[in-house]
Amino acid sequence: MALLLSLPVLILAAIVVAFFLIEKRFPRAITAFEENLLAILMATITLVSFTQVIARYGFNSGWGGALEFTRILFAWLILFGMSYGIKIGAHLGVDAAIRLLPARGFRAAAVFGAVCGILYAGILLYSDWLQFFGANARGGALDYWSKMYKIGVGLDDLRYPDWIQEAFGMRERVQRWIAYLILPIGLGLFMYRCIQAMIAILRGEKEMIIAAHEAEELVAENKNALKD
Repeated sequence: MALLLSLPVLILAAIVVAFFLIEKRFPRAITAFEENLLAILMATITLVSFTQVIARYGFNSGWGGALEFTRILFAWLILFGMSYGIKIGAHLGVDAAIRLLPARGFRAAAVFGAVCGILYAGILLYSDWLQFFGANARGGALDYWSKMYKIGVGLDDLRYPDWIQEAFGMRERVQRWIAYLILPIGLGLFMYRCIQAMIAILRGEKEMIIAAHEAEELVAENKNALKD
């Protein structure tokens, strides 16, 4: 259990706390940062994929690390975006059954959903704590990232340009720990957003962590759109 007090855990905790403090003081800045980062990731994936198609079919060439690069960017998009989805209530869910419950039961079910999100992030971050309940669980994102950092193994196809290798004395291949940095950060932010959502539900400021009625609301808003 020494990993719980290790440097990666402390750094992750510092990142989440900094996120909380900055958002409390400058909420729009954090929202702009999240939206811009997601937009940059998506735009980069699109641009690299498009240029690869042109290079391959138009000039019979291309970048050998493009597939791995876009795969990593897609992972960053998902792992960073899932916390933003909790923040804005964009995750889809089915609430037909819990809507039949009385108000207190509905709130309890909504809180339970948020707790499940917290546990999900906690298990993926570091599952050794489940051994207290008799589960045969070990490792997690923090443990995996720490091992990649210590080993220093490189990615399969993604390499530094020659001028970066010469100027900074870098290894040829980009280290896996750099690409996988989003694993602990994304899960840590996801846990933070689930805790934030749970508190908002308990205070009555938020209904659920999911968005179950966006389609129904969209139909209602545009029901007269085709009448003209």
